[in-house]
Amino acid sequence: MPYNTIQLAYDGGIATITLNRPDKRNAISYELIEDLLTALAEVAKSSARVLILTGSGKAFCSGMDLENLKALIGRTPEQNVEDSQVMARLFRTLYDFPKPTIAAVNGAAIAGGTGLATLCDFTLAVPEAKFGYTEVRIGFVPAIVSTFLLRQVGEKIARDLLLTGRLFDAAEALRIGLINEIVAAEGLMNRARQLATQLMENSPVSLLYTKRLLSEAAGANLDAQIEAAVRENAAIRSTADFREGISSFLEKRKPKWSSPA
Repeated sequence: MPYNTIQLAYDGGIATITLNRPDKRNAISYELIEDLLTALAEVAKSSARVLILTGSGKAFCSGMDLENLKALIGRTPEQNVEDSQVMARLFRTLYDFPKPTIAAVNGAAIAGGTGLATLCDFTLAVPEAKFGYTEVRIGFVPAIVSTFLLRQVGEKIARDLLLTGRLFDAAEALRIGLINEIVAAEGLMNRARQLATQLMENSPVSLLYTKRLLSEAAGANLDAQIEAAVRENAAIRSTADFREGISSFLEKRKPKWSSPA
């Protein structure tokens, strides 16, 4: 089917989804989320055996779209919960995807973009790639991505990344275990396809069962954590700091935070 915000291509058992909003640095919009969910369902049912996820242009994914950020202010509590559930469904779908997944991170992967990049089974990144869970810098909370980050890097590192909201480079991401390899830009997609070919030498049934085993190991604990994350993600949107954070970000000024209750 045609997609407006992504491209989906098949080649020799490899499906490639390319985030295709280069003028917006592949920012996450509501339409992109729906396109991704639809494409993931299509690939899951297809004969493709490996999925590669990458971005067009100079960025992998720069986080939430500015227009969507504006729209978050003034939404009802019910709408906030629904929005949070949709984002959680996207991350969980990618995390539980039945076929091996490879993220080819061609540039900046910020906030939700870091989530998309690191939830794949394998994450390859160019040396120039930047990562960061920057939500606290705009009065938001990295609730949903935090549930997965804790499993990947442990609590001490997760606290550093989530509470500071700082950006970090590919070298640090490799050192703490968020990515698997650093690959020069000119060789990124070739390396991703090489890895995909290696994976396709294995039994597809064994890969399916192994991925299912890994997902089930996370199981009920992850379900409960995501449910709590959705609540926190929705609740923060009713605070003065959230409104100030979004407004100051859009107006390109320093935020004036309120005192905590």
